[in-house]
Amino acid sequence: MFWRSLTHWLGGMGIILLVVSIFPILKIGGYRLFKTEETGFIHDKLTPKIADTARNLWGIYIALTFMEVILLQLGGVNFYESLCHTFGTVATGGFSTKNGSIGYYSSYVQYIVLIFMLLSGINFSLHYFLLRGKFKRIFSDDELKTYLFIIVFTGLFISIILFFKQDISFEEAFRKSFFQVISIITATGYTTSDYLKWPEYIWIIIFMLMFVGACIGSTGGGIKVVRHVVAFKSILRLFKKLIHPNSIIHVRINNKPMDNDLINSIVSFITLYLLIFVVGSVFMTFLGLDPKTAVGSVITTMGGIGPGIGAVGPAGNFAGIPQIGKLFLSFLMILGRLELMTVLVLFTPSFWRK
Repeated sequence: MFWRSLTHWLGGMGIILLVVSIFPILKIGGYRLFKTEETGFIHDKLTPKIADTARNLWGIYIALTFMEVILLQLGGVNFYESLCHTFGTVATGGFSTKNGSIGYYSSYVQYIVLIFMLLSGINFSLHYFLLRGKFKRIFSDDELKTYLFIIVFTGLFISIILFFKQDISFEEAFRKSFFQVISIITATGYTTSDYLKWPEYIWIIIFMLMFVGACIGSTGGGIKVVRHVVAFKSILRLFKKLIHPNSIIHVRINNKPMDNDLINSIVSFITLYLLIFVVGSVFMTFLGLDPKTAVGSVITTMGGIGPGIGAVGPAGNFAGIPQIGKLFLSFLMILGRLELMTVLVLFTPSFWRK
């Protein structure tokens, strides 16, 4: 169990280093968002050298790990379990040493894990800017504001419903709601309760959150919030152009205009993501899975989340999936974690000819 936790902790930092340090240089897919001259997502390069950037990111990553381990031990969790659950939190991996996941522990522990899942789903460049005192860059970040808005809005909405529909205190409803919302949107996968036992429209909302994802440049998976922001703003631009055909309207992120090719790339990514989800869901139903389990297994593996809906919900697992289905879902995990394009390009003849 320690090895399992350690490997996804190493993988969590690995994906951040790819995103922030390496992918922008290679101009791979959606990570062109990090090019300074195009969007200003990073006002200045974190550091002139990749090695220095890597050291800074590792420092932040280890600092978050150290703080959570200490805080969990203050809550009565032994060192071994504190370390394993911290690895699963900051890497948004979600493996627990307990069958009950974080629900096994006290409310204090649940709040600590909740906070660090939230922090781990934020672009790690913003953590760097925080340490550098560049607060303006943080507060003006469109993705961060959208990320927090989605969490607060859906968390409060579900909290109110649980409070009135179930015989629990508002604090418990608040804690369960926000924990599940943050765990799903960051693709961590820890659970404190079985959300499939909640009113149906609540777990449908949670299912929709599986398509959102965390912030780009974080350890989280999924489509990523900034892509949704770009897609939404491009749709608004389309409507404005219909009303004012001769107007020149830019899609702006962090008050910087975006290149149309980049916008098209992001919209194409989302379209491809949804297409793979639909095709994958249909394939899983052909293997004999019920529709809920089929769609739940596909979206949770693509986003690297963990629990889905149906038989693969928080109280279930993937043991009942046919062997060919397990292989297919394993491929989807790799496909989603490496941002689709970087994997699919390997299957194009032109790539090998070059």
